[in-house]
Amino acid sequence: MNIGPVDSSRVPRFAGPATFARLPRLDQVERADVAVVGVPFDAGVSYRPGARFGPAAVREASRLLRPYHPALDVSPFERVQVVDAGDVAANPFDIPAAIEAIEGAAESIDAKLVTIGGDHTIALPLLRAAARKHGPVALLHFDAHLDTWDTYFGAEYTHGTPFRRAVEEGLLDTEAVSHVGIRGPLYGKKDLEDDRRLGFGILTAADVLRRGLDEVIDVLRQRIGGRPLYVSVDIDVLDPAHAPGTGTPEAGGLTSRELLEILRGLAGCDLVGADVVEVAPAYDHAEITAIAASHVAYDLVSLLALQMQEKQT
Repeated sequence: MNIGPVDSSRVPRFAGPATFARLPRLDQVERADVAVVGVPFDAGVSYRPGARFGPAAVREASRLLRPYHPALDVSPFERVQVVDAGDVAANPFDIPAAIEAIEGAAESIDAKLVTIGGDHTIALPLLRAAARKHGPVALLHFDAHLDTWDTYFGAEYTHGTPFRRAVEEGLLDTEAVSHVGIRGPLYGKKDLEDDRRLGFGILTAADVLRRGLDEVIDVLRQRIGGRPLYVSVDIDVLDPAHAPGTGTPEAGGLTSRELLEILRGLAGCDLVGADVVEVAPAYDHAEITAIAASHVAYDLVSLLALQMQEKQT
């Protein structure tokens, strides 16, 4: 029998330790199929800091999550053993050392990971760990920004460079990499040219609006195919009305409903890992951003549980 969340009919949701969705800790179970892990690191940000407090905020906001996902028709905590694996202790003063620690932690956990950041720098070590297990992976990247820039102030490892480094290191299947939700001003047209040269396809926030969710999902599924898939969600893909608590907000973003529906449209894809990053609670209001991020993480956990359930039957 899997150990599920604390029963909210016996212990009020606002009581007890704030593990993700009130799930057991990794050290409380004999095995784990899916692990939610926090990476409280934000030394790679280029504007507003504070995402180091994201994992704690998302866990707190996840107290209201319930054990049945009606849209996917799955009870994720019943079908597979989901745990909270705690936080990775990443050096806040040394980015390369932090990247090394995150990569090592990701490899040491014998479960599919849904990681809560932290800033987007953490995607690179997580992709290294995923590619070591699965080979080059397809990538679906939800973000307002490309994150394929070369450097910031001469620094190669920042929250704006992880996917360029991932392509350079051979971690991604460049025939199956896509951005969703891109918008806002760029440094120049060359940003788009470089991104295209790296292999990325782009569905902008305006594309989601004009083309509609069904077409967007179909385009993404065709590009992903049957490849192992990693999903990276920067919460600033959402409009600031839906996610004010983030470091680099851009007007004109997705709604939380649109993001969740696109994620649910990935059911049946070979998801191997995911992250939700850039929640900065100091800029949040009434937990708007943290609640959205907790639901994104819940949907990713549910997709993994559904996938494992289908493989068992």
